[in-house]
Amino acid sequence: MKKSYWLWYPGDFELYHAMKQNFSRVERGMGWPAFWKSEGFRNRVVFRRTYQLQEETAFIVHSEATGYVLAGEKKYPFGRKILCGSGEIPISIHAACIEKFPTIYIEGDVICSDQEWLAEDYDQPPVPVGYSRYFMKADQIPSVWNYDEKRYKPVRVEETDSGVLYEFETELTAQIEVVRAVHTERADDTEKIRIFCGESREEAMDQEHCYYSWEIDPVTNRSPRCAVRFVFLPKYKKEEMKVSAIHQYVDIPIKASFSCDDELLNQIWAVAEHTFQLCSGIFFIDGIKRDKWIWGGDAYQSLFVNQYLMADPDINRRTLLALRGNDPMTTHINTIVDYSLYWILSIKEHYEAYADEEFVRQVYPKMVSLIKFCEEQLDEHGFLIGRKKDWIYIDWADLDKEGPVCAEQMLLAACYKAMDAMESVAGNRECAACTEYNDKYVELVRKIDQFYWDEEQSAYIDSFSSGRRHVTRHANIFAILYGIADTERQKQIVDCVLFNDRIPAITTPYFKFYELDVLCRMGRLAEVLEQMKSYWGGMLKRGAVTFWEEYDPNVSEAEQYDMYGDKFGKSLCHAWAASPIYLLARYFAGVRILKPGGEQYEVKPQMEFFQKIDCTVPVGRWKRVHIYGDTEHLDIEELQEQQCVEV
Repeated sequence: MKKSYWLWYPGDFELYHAMKQNFSRVERGMGWPAFWKSEGFRNRVVFRRTYQLQEETAFIVHSEATGYVLAGEKKYPFGRKILCGSGEIPISIHAACIEKFPTIYIEGDVICSDQEWLAEDYDQPPVPVGYSRYFMKADQIPSVWNYDEKRYKPVRVEETDSGVLYEFETELTAQIEVVRAVHTERADDTEKIRIFCGESREEAMDQEHCYYSWEIDPVTNRSPRCAVRFVFLPKYKKEEMKVSAIHQYVDIPIKASFSCDDELLNQIWAVAEHTFQLCSGIFFIDGIKRDKWIWGGDAYQSLFVNQYLMADPDINRRTLLALRGNDPMTTHINTIVDYSLYWILSIKEHYEAYADEEFVRQVYPKMVSLIKFCEEQLDEHGFLIGRKKDWIYIDWADLDKEGPVCAEQMLLAACYKAMDAMESVAGNRECAACTEYNDKYVELVRKIDQFYWDEEQSAYIDSFSSGRRHVTRHANIFAILYGIADTERQKQIVDCVLFNDRIPAITTPYFKFYELDVLCRMGRLAEVLEQMKSYWGGMLKRGAVTFWEEYDPNVSEAEQYDMYGDKFGKSLCHAWAASPIYLLARYFAGVRILKPGGEQYEVKPQMEFFQKIDCTVPVGRWKRVHIYGDTEHLDIEELQEQQCVEV
């Protein structure tokens, strides 16, 4: 029997689960769904395929939807065995749902639900079906993702005057299970048990400001799934209850490892790895406590870490399809202009990592419609500006955002380069001489230099509209990152901006990622290593077991968990804080893909920073390189992933 998959209209699976993800935020007892437009999945889909049968065969269609099977000219209900004689037979399966996206599964020796089917939504031409290697059994339900589970016991139990505090070895995404250990005759034994969960001890103990407090379900003995390291159980004594955490996760194998003679770097890698694993589930999410949303900027950075840690293209595809949604484009991704631009750049990064031409062909029309949507917002100079309800983010920093912002134009220019490259991959370039996007890139860079470069400051200014000539690091970092500044200007930027104490420092790991990437590209590895140890090592000194959304060493420990004017508002497990994995693997282990998918790569370990190293890094999806030894006896071997089979 051939392999069968559950099939759906491409993108519907991602849009449905993205809606569930983005509506899952709970804060102090209040549901807080994401504030941007939620893309809907299709309610009616027809699946089509024509077979040339050599002999009689049978098949059964399974579906939760309402609908029927049309084999030849005869209709059949779902769940019934259908016999087909030899010869040509067209099959169409019509499925409709209100609450969830329509899906089908076909069991049969010849006729089965494989990738060769087409899906049609009664509006657009048929397209190749959507499917997932996670849903290949008839008894599964694609609208339900069954997480893997692992039980954790507390490593420390502390009894206080008002209750019991349970501490787990690290932060988890878990349901808390509370079971009565002994029967008591207390008057409140019939009351529901309420627990308080926190990323920190302080949060769990603060019953007023704690983000998560739950009543334990009396049937399952479990709380809802949430971010947790500490659990406080008021009123009870430790001998009265048994408490454990049921960690729920998507099992995406880790393909990388890192070990060297510097124990602090080893610890930074390990904590970054755990941080990233927690934020990598069905999708890349920003953090596991507060938002739990799918953000375009967080996802873009996650692609780089994923490439060097898990090398899993599937989570890339799910996340990018969820973020982009359907056409027509009416609002920016997450309402943020720069996040729309990051989405276009993400497609190029995904392709270069995995040579995934099929995915590029699938999404290229959406790349075109998105860039056109952005171009509807160009001013008379060709600069991208925000509309009334658009959010120009870039970073949490004091940027001059009056008029068109320089950093935004840098991203737009990079997008034109990405569009030019992906146009060829998708097979949409009409002729070899067609250079529409490259021409736009050249013209935009010329305008950026004309309006934003300040010769006296040897830097790009944030905005020319305000007249302030204000300089921050952000646009200047992008100028190097995306090759907009020439070699001479890049050197000036490093000296006059990146190593200029008068320019405000970056305090978020989000933009620290770009800054350190640029410094590595400019050969300033010693400074990067020092900053990495200071910044991420500083969080470790503060007791971090996962890396935080933001870290400022000048903030007191009493206020270190506050953010956005909210006590405990800071996420203590944030995807964008896992960037040391990328920096260590890409620049210090020195592994770089030269041709898409890892067909060609280079390995140049920077051994001046190590006495010994033992590091394995994925190259594309199916290969890894192992770097081990010391400065005198360094060996590099290629490891083939023979155990991995594409399904």
